[in-house]
Formats: sequence, structure tokens, C-alpha cells
Amino acid sequence: MKLRDLDIIVTAPPAPGWGGRYWILIKLTTDTGITGWGECYASSVGPTAMRAVINDVFDRHMRDENPENIELMFRRAYSSGFTQRPDLTVMGAFSGLEIACWDILGKDRGRPVHALIGGRMNDRIRAYTYLYPLPQHNLNDFWTSPDQAAETAAEMVRQGYTAVKFDPAGPYTMRGGHMPAMNDISQSVAFCRVIREAVGDKADLLFGTHGQFTTAGAIRLGQALEPYAPLWFEEPVPPDNVSEMARVASSVRIPVATGERLTTKAEFGAVLQSGAASILQPALGRAGGIWEMKKVAAMAEAYNAQMAPHLYAGPVEWAANIQLAASIPNILMAETIETPFHAALIKDAITVQDGFVTPPTAPGLGIDVDEDLARAHPYRGDDLHLQMQEDPCDYVNGNAFQGGAPATEG
Repeated sequence: MKLRDLDIIVTAPPAPGWGGRYWILIKLTTDTGITGWGECYASSVGPTAMRAVINDVFDRHMRDENPENIELMFRRAYSSGFTQRPDLTVMGAFSGLEIACWDILGKDRGRPVHALIGGRMNDRIRAYTYLYPLPQHNLNDFWTSPDQAAETAAEMVRQGYTAVKFDPAGPYTMRGGHMPAMNDISQSVAFCRVIREAVGDKADLLFGTHGQFTTAGAIRLGQALEPYAPLWFEEPVPPDNVSEMARVASSVRIPVATGERLTTKAEFGAVLQSGAASILQPALGRAGGIWEMKKVAAMAEAYNAQMAPHLYAGPVEWAANIQLAASIPNILMAETIETPFHAALIKDAITVQDGFVTPPTAPGLGIDVDEDLARAHPYRGDDLHLQMQEDPCDYVNGNAFQGGAPATEG
């Protein structure tokens, strides 16, 4: 069995676009006629450029190879150009292709992917959700309204979720780490207070940031949130500054989580070795794929750390996350995004029931991709999956982050 054909589908979820502006879906077909699906979570170049990278990685390192030889293909891509170091874009391309290889292998053997990477450790995976606006909420106002966030949190708990994530402490700016404005700290405290009152002890609070603070600023914010006992403080400083993240972790009584912007065992290993985080959040469509993150999960075991796969993408990456989660002992929870488009794209093959996901037992990733639906919603722009703000922190008028899908779009 050899890898022969590659097709790339860039599909756009309907507005407001939870999961990003577009999802890059990978379709691989072998010379024996087996098709596998993957998804690339890559956002540092636009979709046109990313198509070229994916094609190059496949043609250069994977075409005509046996899909079993994942270790070999990974080392080719990782070492390409005499680098032998993590490359966010190349690994993003490889990750989606690698996921598709596992889907092929599972289908060829008639077994789910988790059965091929250690077997079924977990019959249920605890799910968490980001707090998105409910139908009665105003999309512009929601992101700075603790009361509306609390309403969503209460509804999510009613649906069975035991953990909810929110990130009111913006902005995320290309200027790097900044000291949070006092009104940002006050708003973050208000969100935690009102959401905690709404959910009581029925749900954990997951406080999200995206590496936007200086070390001192992150410590200042984190200590202000401690009375509300969040389960994690996500990526408080830029992810490449591991030693400074470790300083935050040792100064704040909230577990630090990180990983959505990291790739390969090299970067996750540095986090573990430095004590920068005790919860790892790999995005499998970027981090090196299923096999590489299986290795990271084993490394995390040695450091008594847990895994919580990240999701701000489509349902194919989610399916990969669930297969990994089913096979490892140190899974904490997995992020979910529930929209009609997510569900329809995989024909409801994976669902959240009472706050948990049951890993599918069907072969491969356990999903059936609706290819016609994906092709019927093409992304025609050339923006990035997510756009970084250029303006600095506003210390006068306050700051807002619109959940990754600005209300002005679509």
C-alpha cells in the first residue's frame, strides 16, 4: 500500500465562524483505493501559500511511501532543509497529512486509530467548551459582558459540561508581552466572579490568554484571579519564552496550561523540563500529528503532567484529538466546538453527550466526512486563520477580544 493522491479542501464555516475563518482539510488516497482524512491547523501563512507547502511536504517526503512508515516520514519532514528543528508551517502541513495516514491505516485494518496506538484506555473523554454567545446575546457586546458570559456558562453546565473557558483579558497584539491595564484586570476578575457564582462547584473555570503579557503582568493578573480557583491559566506569556512562563507558574497558585502554538516533542519537552506548565494543550493539526503527540503524552506522564488537546479548527482535527485522548492515561479533557456545521461535516459521527465524548469504534478516525458539504463552502479570501492585532493595549478606553471571529466579518 502506497500513498498516491492528495487533495486539499479549504472550507469556510458559516459566520460568525467559530473555529476560525477556514479549515484546511486533507484527503489522501492510496494505490489500493483507501481514502484518509486529516486537517492542518496552520495559521502563519495564508491558505494559498499553505496549499503549496502541503503539496511540497507530500511530494517531497510522503508520495509513494507506505502510510505505515509515519516515523520515517516525520523524520524526513522534521529534518528537511538541514534543519532538524521545529518549523511551525512545515509541521502544520505534515500534521494534517499524518492524521490522514492514521485514518487510512485504521480503515485498512478495520480498527479505530486508538486501537493502533495503545488501545482504548478511556471509554469517555471529558469535554470542555469555550463560552460563545447564546442566540439572545449581542455579538459585539458579549466579549466584555460578564453577565452574558455567566448566562452561557450556566447553560453549558445545564447541558452537562463540567469546564468552561473564557478569555476577557485582551488584547492579543503583535507587539508582544504587555502589562495588563487595570481595567483589563478588573474585567477579568468580574468575569471569574460572576461565572463562578453562576456555576458554583459544578464546573471548572478555564482562564484563557494567548501569551499577551509580560512576566510581571501575567503574575499580577494571575494573582488577582486566584480567589476564584481557575483550573488553569492558559499561556500567560509568549510561548517561546519557556523560562519566563516557568516564573509565572511558580508565582501563581493556578496551574499553567500551554501548547496550542507549540510543535513537536522538542518544544513540549522544554516546557516540561522547565516546569513552565503542568497541562499541555497540543493542536494535533499543528503539533506534529497523532504519533508525535502520543510521545509527548508519555513524556508528560514522566513529569506528572496532563494533556488537554486544543481545538480552534474543524471536526477532523477534533476526531484526531479524541483518538489520542482515548489511548492515553493522563488525559484531563479535550476542547470541543459544537456548531451545526461542525456536526454536519462529519455527519454527527462524534458528539458531546452530557459533557463527555465517547470515542468512536468505527475504523480510522471514526468519522464520515461530507465532502460535498466541504466543497460547497469554499474559502475564497487569503486572510490568515486568525489575525493578530497591531494596535497596542488601550489603557484609556479598554480592550476587547471577539472570540476569534470578529462580528464585522461574514
